Amino acid sequence: MDLLFLGTRGEIDKRSPRHRRHSALLVRRGDARIVIDCGADWRGRMHRFAPAAVVVTHAHPDHAFGLADGLPCPVYATPETWDVLPDYPLPDRRTIRPGASVEIGGVRFEAFAVVHSVRAPAVSYRVVADGAIFFYVPDVVSIEDRSGALAGADLFIGDGATVTRSMVRRTGDALVGHTPVRTQLGWCRDEGVPRALFTHCGSQIVGGNEPALAQRVRALGEERGVGAGIARDGLRLALAA
Repeated sequence: MDLLFLGTRGEIDKRSPRHRRHSALLVRRGDARIVIDCGADWRGRMHRFAPAAVVVTHAHPDHAFGLADGLPCPVYATPETWDVLPDYPLPDRRTIRPGASVEIGGVRFEAFAVVHSVRAPAVSYRVVADGAIFFYVPDVVSIEDRSGALAGADLFIGDGATVTRSMVRRTGDALVGHTPVRTQLGWCRDEGVPRALFTHCGSQIVGGNEPALAQRVRALGEERGVGAGIARDGLRLALAA
């Protein structure tokens, strides 16, 4: 199973050569190509990858509005996402629910509910192929059933909106926003995940001193026994059991 980070930028105005487009991940196994998320930056551009399917985490613009021109392939999303997503020309809409899984081209995607947004409820995905496992959660306050989600994972791909400063806030009785990288690395330590990369990068990373921040992320990971880094557009990885 191979991974290609098509984009690693969150919903911010700033861009950099390393983080130009909204977060999207291409998962490849053999001839199968599956994309996770398709934000507004990708409108009219996703066809070039000829995905067998697109799997959506939630309906925020930087994760789903690239679907506006339509795609001929199946698009998977939760009922809550379909309820709030605009009526895009998607002829093959499919539903996935937290706790359920779907296999696409020999790659299994299992959805886990996460706390992130009230208006656009989100899920994350545990992705399994040929004995390799990674977990993808680009926007997160917390993961429901975190132990089940991360059990046996080789790689955690998390939310890079902020490195150490919490961006969690309360809306009524609900928590929304983004948990910092530092806390997510603690989750990896607690659940035995050996490696973590962070996508959906916020202004701190995209507009800041990224070499210094990357060193900080590595150090935070080392303190917790986790190999940690910041993903970039175009980064390729091969995962093997």
